[in-house]
Amino acid sequence: MSDVKVTPDYRTPLSRARRLGSAKSGTGHFWWQRVTAVVLALLVPWLVGTLVSMVGADLARVYDVFSRPYNAILMALFVMALFWHAKLGLQVVIEDYVHNRAVELALLVLNILLCVLGALGSLYAIARIALLA
Repeated sequence: MSDVKVTPDYRTPLSRARRLGSAKSGTGHFWWQRVTAVVLALLVPWLVGTLVSMVGADLARVYDVFSRPYNAILMALFVMALFWHAKLGLQVVIEDYVHNRAVELALLVLNILLCVLGALGSLYAIARIALLA
């Protein structure tokens, strides 16, 4: 009798015929979703506190607050984490619930484009306030 252990193959006959296996990207996606969630959880109290401290302030005061280097850097981190987290979350929803492949691909590309445009626009606004105010 042989001591060789055989690993069971849980793939479907169709996936075996197509030679499809794991894309091996799920773990990285899972961890980045959690990392961005933790970053957001740490930055939201700062953002809420900053915004509450500016209730009733004029535009010059808002510019003054966000032109400080630490506030500009924290806001940039918040924006990047926010859009990255949104991109990852929407990607999962699209992949799980859109069953037409053409529509799925179009929505995935649109998701990436909108998140990149949102992040770039926000970072540009933060840079203008921080550097020109």
